[in-house]
Amino acid sequence: MGVIIRQSIKGTIVNYIGAALGMLTAFFVLTSFLTPEEIGLTQVFVKVGVLFASLAQIGTNASILRFFPYFKDPESKNHGFFFWTLIIPLVGFIIYLSVFLIFKNFIADYFSKESAIFVNYLYFVIPLGFFMLYQLVFEANSVVLHRIVVPIFVKEIGIRLMILASYLLFAFHYISLTGLIITFCCTYGVAACINLGYLFSLGRISLKPNFKHITKHLRKDFLYYTLFLMGSALTTAFVPILGSLIISAKLGLALAGVYIIAQHMATTIEIPSRSLNAISNPHISQTLKDNNFTETNHLIKKVSLHQFLVGSVIFFAIWTNIDVIFQIIPNGENFVSGKWVVFFLGVSTLLHTSLAVGGSTLNFSKYYYYSLFFTFILTISALVFNVTFIPIFGISGAALAALFSYGIYHTMLLFLLHWKLKVTPLSWAHLKTLAIILTLFGLDYIWKQSATQFVMQHFNSNMWIIVFEALARTIVLGGIGFLSVYFWNISGEVNALVKKYLYKLPRPSGTSSKFERDN
Repeated sequence: MGVIIRQSIKGTIVNYIGAALGMLTAFFVLTSFLTPEEIGLTQVFVKVGVLFASLAQIGTNASILRFFPYFKDPESKNHGFFFWTLIIPLVGFIIYLSVFLIFKNFIADYFSKESAIFVNYLYFVIPLGFFMLYQLVFEANSVVLHRIVVPIFVKEIGIRLMILASYLLFAFHYISLTGLIITFCCTYGVAACINLGYLFSLGRISLKPNFKHITKHLRKDFLYYTLFLMGSALTTAFVPILGSLIISAKLGLALAGVYIIAQHMATTIEIPSRSLNAISNPHISQTLKDNNFTETNHLIKKVSLHQFLVGSVIFFAIWTNIDVIFQIIPNGENFVSGKWVVFFLGVSTLLHTSLAVGGSTLNFSKYYYYSLFFTFILTISALVFNVTFIPIFGISGAALAALFSYGIYHTMLLFLLHWKLKVTPLSWAHLKTLAIILTLFGLDYIWKQSATQFVMQHFNSNMWIIVFEALARTIVLGGIGFLSVYFWNISGEVNALVKKYLYKLPRPSGTSSKFERDN
């Protein structure tokens, strides 16, 4: 677990630099220079591209993680495993391209009433989806080779820089709206090429397949696994963007833009999980292959706990400062209607990212076929809740739908993992973390009723004072939370890292820290 933590920290640093770029783009560039409708158009376009790419994978990314241990052999360059990761997604792309062309008119009709401008750019989804597809596939290949920093850098920083540049070119009228859409496609094409070049630079992949290495049993297992993951991929790609698609079709691109800005705030909660899952998933796959369920249980508890721990802190920081955030962003009054979207999506994201390791465990196990059932439940519940809640609660209804859907899904998944594998990602440490976070919310309420009220009464027009007060409150309460986590010994890994860096602090000659004396 120590290796996983160290590598995930490196990836998380890159993720947060990328997140800073993403926040700069979403909260300052988009809100300053684009109308809510233009934001809705560009973001829905990218989301549909992600949907296309995710479906076309036909489960390739999960298959790479699950089956790479059966091909792993550095001397033979893994028996040409890379070749199959190119061919299978290409088959999926051709299949879903055919489906897209067949149902193009139906899709156009669905969006034409409230989002007619989106229909004009429907065909651009094809190249965007293709480039996204292979950018993801090449990244997954890097993950199983335990080389995640460069692909994460490309995805989180490289792509975001190019997207930011594209928006600025549009903002200052160097390119048209059509030019902006084209630059999006080119951005993901460049990212895919960089990832491919990096893979070849490692010298550990080969385009020459070893057909003899693929036994009848392995081929049969792979085919069954892929068929089931085709359904699972539908949920993974479809459910997160279902709300924004229905909003854009039924309420218009302007409200979709408001929803997506709020969604950007909530999705910062999942940033640590990207690198943590990328590093831990191959290890989980290996423990299941070795039937070492004790280690699997230990590993998924640690992964879930650290995601819940970090995600809770991020959610606390966002929600306790939500009003200040909307005051800071340009034209915030146009987007403040998404406030409760941030809350419900934040809780939903925290729940899903903390327990998502359970879904990965199921997919890597011999009981992976149950994932099709859970896929069906999640997809149907998300569809029903969105169709029901959006007409009643507007854009907040989509966020509520996500929360309810993931709540049902993860409750059922926890029962299955305990029943079949005797493992669970939950532990008493989760309950301790929840108690700390709830206590911090209580302390935040008390602070706001006293110090914050005083600041608002005397310095209401001074934004710098308001921001300083919010930062001071967050830092003080965050410090209390950190000390609570440390002294309650919630995470051995966190405590070990703290001690490691305390050793490096300068101290008077001849003295030693408490931690050194204890060790």
